[in-house]
This record gives sequence, structure tokens and C-alpha cells, in this order.
Amino acid sequence: MGSSDTFPTLESLHFPSAQLSISQTLSSLRRSALSVANRLQSIETDATFAQEVADHYRLPLVANERCGSWYIPPAVKAGSAYFKSTDGHTGQWDFSFRRLNLQLLPLARDHGGCVIVDSTRRGKLMPDALSKTVPIWSAVLNRALFPSATEYHPVRLPPDYLGASEEAQIENRIEGFVHSLKSLKLDLDHLREQLGKPIQIAWANRTYFHPEDLQTSDDYNLLVLCSASRRVHGAEMSEGGYIQGAGDDSEAWAHGLTPPVFWANQAVLKSTPEDELPELIDRLVAEHKLLDVAQDATLISPTRNLYIGSGAGIDAGGRYDLVIDCNGSAAAVEGNAKRLNLGCDSGKLGSRDLRKCLEKVREFIGASLGEDSSLSVLVTCENGKDLSAGTLLAIVCLFYNDEGGFDASLSKRAISKQFIRQRLAWLVSSKHDVNPSRATLQSVNAFLMQPPDY
Repeated sequence: MGSSDTFPTLESLHFPSAQLSISQTLSSLRRSALSVANRLQSIETDATFAQEVADHYRLPLVANERCGSWYIPPAVKAGSAYFKSTDGHTGQWDFSFRRLNLQLLPLARDHGGCVIVDSTRRGKLMPDALSKTVPIWSAVLNRALFPSATEYHPVRLPPDYLGASEEAQIENRIEGFVHSLKSLKLDLDHLREQLGKPIQIAWANRTYFHPEDLQTSDDYNLLVLCSASRRVHGAEMSEGGYIQGAGDDSEAWAHGLTPPVFWANQAVLKSTPEDELPELIDRLVAEHKLLDVAQDATLISPTRNLYIGSGAGIDAGGRYDLVIDCNGSAAAVEGNAKRLNLGCDSGKLGSRDLRKCLEKVREFIGASLGEDSSLSVLVTCENGKDLSAGTLLAIVCLFYNDEGGFDASLSKRAISKQFIRQRLAWLVSSKHDVNPSRATLQSVNAFLMQPPDY
């Protein structure tokens, strides 16, 4: 026989094509595990659990948007909340003045509480929105609205979930949040009447309902914070098609599908092969848009004539005396003294465009309402939450007094960030899903706080 070099050793053999094939196979398996069909099936499973929690506590279901709406059929959805996990991130704990969630107060009073549904992706038991953001919010409202009910003042956090240091740091911030809430000059007596009783918190997830004996009571309104998904520790491929937090980050997987379209078309979606789903979803979404009737605009209190809405067709009936369309083409309404189109782009580009357009808004509102302050004004943008909110924020800061009355003489007053925050509370309290982006607020602040041009 020849030397040992005659035959290659196993270690010296390389099969790059085989390695590539294994890598491709694993990627394919993961994509298959995260398929749209598996996501929709997982959502249905989690929705069943959310309904079980609602039945257990005999409370209505509220979606923590946007993820929570996937787990609640529209027919049983009692409302929406907007608690962000980022407001509960370690070291960044916050009480958001852009997301006051005051729409929950009368709902909780009428039903003795509610079940707030959310989810989170693989590895976590519950999202930070449920473990920290809502508890912070509840403690702030309890202290501000029920100062004598001291047993409800501490932050109620999940048992044995956070470290003692983090719990103490959160508790130490609450009084500052209470002070900031009071500085908004909201009608606290009215809010106390809307809520009726202090807030108590319980948690529900696949591990436990905690505590089991905590039910609705004459002494408090019970908010049950429900994490709908089962906790998954390993990879999705090991779960037989189940995906934790399947409804999260839907822009990345849903092909435009929305919760209402999903719940209205469950059967056909489940029976359609995966490769045909994108085309089917496009058709279903288009049909839904044709059937969707424009929602009425919302009055911004305490004003009596400012409204916010979404979509260019919302004023098809000519119900409003003046209309400002943030996204509409300026050329389309040239010569029409009753309409102002700002021509802003979408997203961050639109926020920057708005900064350049606010002087036109000042002139339009000042001239029109200066002649007749009773005229109704509708401000609209493509989603009714961002640019339209920024435009209305500028209007109420420039022209409206503390009682919500128009006063043209106020347009030259000095405006501070705290004043802008107070006026933003008008919008957030009136329309709970108003959420002007940081870029939009920066544009409004820059415009309003520039030195007056005398």
C-alpha cells in the first residue's frame, strides 16, 4: 500500500454545495414555519385564549393597538388602547402625553373594567406595555384622580417579574408624572367622574390568571392585562407551526391584510394555498376599501368648531364651512376660498413639508374665522392622526383661548413647549388614536416658537 497520503482523511473533505444546501434548507424551513397561513392559525388560537380570559372575568375586550386587534374579532371588540412598550423599556419608563388613553375611563366605569389584549414575540412572557406601561399609567391616574384612595397609589407590577431595583426606580418617577399630568390643565373632576373608581390591575397569560380570586368589585375598576400568545423558548420550527406574537409587526408579513379583513374572510384565507394568498389578500383588501364608509370627523374639545378626520372624501356632503386637506393637491382648490390643500407628502417627508405650510394655515384661519368665528373647520390627512393633528395643534395654539374660543388677537403671543403640550392634550383627549409623529411635532414646535415677525 502507499503512504497514508494516498487516501484523503474525512477532515480534509469539503462539500460546499452540501453546506449551502443545508443552509438553504434551514432557511426554507424557517420561512415555512413563519408562513402567513401559520400566522393566521396562531392568531386564531390566541384569540380563543383572549376570549376565555374575557369570559372568566366577565369583562369586555380592548385591543392594545396595533397588535392587539388581530386577537379580537371586530364584533366583540369594545375599544382600543394605545400603550407603547417603549414607554416601559428599562430606564425609559414614561407616562405618555401623546397617548393619554382617556377613552378607557368611561368604558371601565360602565363595565367595571376591561381586558386589554396584546402580545409579544418569541421568548418573553408579556410585552413591556402590559408589564410596565399600563401599571405606570394606572398609578398616575389613581394618584391624580383619587388622592385619598392611597391603597391604590403604589405601582402594581407583575409579581416576581422585575428586579427590586427596577421596581423602585419606576415607583420614584410616579410623582413627577402626576405633576406633569396636572400641568396639562385637564378637567380632573370630569375625568374622575368618567372613571368613577380607582383602577386595580391583574394579569392573564398562558401560565396563569393572577390572582385567581381577583374579580370585579364595587371598590375599583379591574384592568386585566392579557398577553394572548403562548410563550415559546425555542425556534419556530419546533412548535408545529405555532408562532408566538404572530400578529406583531404585520407590515412585514401581512401583504396589506388588516384585522377586519382577516376576521371577515377567515374561511377563504384558511383554504387558500400559501402561494396564492398575496393575490387573494390584495383582492379582499381592495373590496373592503370600496365598502368602507368614511368615518365622521371628531370635534376637538373644548372648541366648538374644529374637527379632525381622515381621507379626502370625508367632506363629500359639504358639511363643513372650511376644509384643510394636508395631503391634497394645492392646485386642485385654487380660487376656492373655503378650501386649503397643503400638498404634503406622506411620512417624515410630509412632516417636513408641513413646517413650510403652517404660515398658509395661519393666514387662512386668521382671515376666515376673523370674519366669522362660528365657521366649522375640518382638518384632514390620509390617516387622520398625524399631519392633521399637527395642523390643528398649530391652530389651537395660535388662535384659541383656554375656554376653546377663537381670538385672533392671540396669534402673536409667545408660545412655550409646555403650552404646546397643554394644547396637544385637547387633541389626544378628543380623539384617542391621534398620534402626531415626533417629526410632525418638531415642525409644529419650530413654527410656533420662532420669534414673532412684527
